[in-house]
Amino acid sequence: MIYNKFKDLQLSSLGFGAMRLTGGESGWGGPIHETAEKMVEYAYANGVNYFDTSYFYHGGDSERFLGKALSQFPRESWYLASKLPGNLMSIKNGQIEISGKTYAKPLDVFEFQLERCGVDYFDFFMLHNLAENTYRIYTDENLGIIDCLLEQKAKGRIRHLGFSSHGRHETIDRFLSEMKAKGCNDFEFVLIQLNYMDWTLQEARKKYEVITNHGLSVFVMEPLRGGRLANLGPEADAMLKAVRQNDSHAAWAFRYLQSLDNIPVILSGMSNINQIKENIKIFSKHDPLSPEEAALLDKVLETIVDRVPCTTCGYCTEDCPQNLDIPTLLMMYNEASHAMVWHLEAAIRMLKPEEKPGACTSCGRCKPLCPQNIDIPDALAKFGEIIS
Repeated sequence: MIYNKFKDLQLSSLGFGAMRLTGGESGWGGPIHETAEKMVEYAYANGVNYFDTSYFYHGGDSERFLGKALSQFPRESWYLASKLPGNLMSIKNGQIEISGKTYAKPLDVFEFQLERCGVDYFDFFMLHNLAENTYRIYTDENLGIIDCLLEQKAKGRIRHLGFSSHGRHETIDRFLSEMKAKGCNDFEFVLIQLNYMDWTLQEARKKYEVITNHGLSVFVMEPLRGGRLANLGPEADAMLKAVRQNDSHAAWAFRYLQSLDNIPVILSGMSNINQIKENIKIFSKHDPLSPEEAALLDKVLETIVDRVPCTTCGYCTEDCPQNLDIPTLLMMYNEASHAMVWHLEAAIRMLKPEEKPGACTSCGRCKPLCPQNIDIPDALAKFGEIIS
């Protein structure tokens, strides 16, 4: 097992994500399979020491299961990560409501999670999905979520504090900048969706750079994009097999991430023992991509994603009478064309009517300004049709 340094710890490069413990090939949610405990035991026996769960994975059973499964091993030999579900919170009659359960204050939620996991402290704890649609609740000073977690960190009940995010890079930058402006330097890592498809499709590169520039570590989720990058199709398969005959598609995706310097942990939401065995084999050595192999993955992407080739140069915005953020809309269009996932839907809902693609008047002023010769009005019209 490869280990990476994080602060004074040595973390297994492969992290165990307890989100898809259904026993299927790519299961999600649902009851936890009877073989799940053996999966945890096998991962632990083969060097995995970072285990990630959350308040609502498997309807809340994931925290309970994972804490119990790990309790058979010495507490100092494994690291448990979970997340405060501000993304699920609503305030009703002065109380916090999460999926029908009420709490008086954020501390009560945290205490409940500790108790459910059967631990006295979390090694890693996060705000769950700090993004455009959750920013307000996490930064609400009256609710006091951040102050609560900072207090628990000071007491040693949170060893390392961070947040996960499916938000834009501007949102991540804004939050970290505001925290630093308030003298808060307690956030140490950010968990983001990162893989060679989303490097451009979801602008993960910009997120990676923002987090790195703020001096935080990047933890990775969805390295295989929910299994999509583990089964690329025959054309891509032939391209990859011509270079490395025995490597799986998953191995290429993991090796891509090994090529990035600021990633201590790569989470994999493994569903069965065979996936764990394959992943542990992949992570038995550090084997980053060569420049030629990285270029090959770019060609592979062309076989599975039809992308508008926007480079986010911003020239198109200079003469837009509607003041549209065209690069962001094109990025969203690229992802929506591939798959309309929940966090993209949330980001689109946060746009004001005058910020959506429907606000484009098709005046065409942007077209001659685009170095990539993109038919921007046409792309925005197609995006508008997708989300209408």
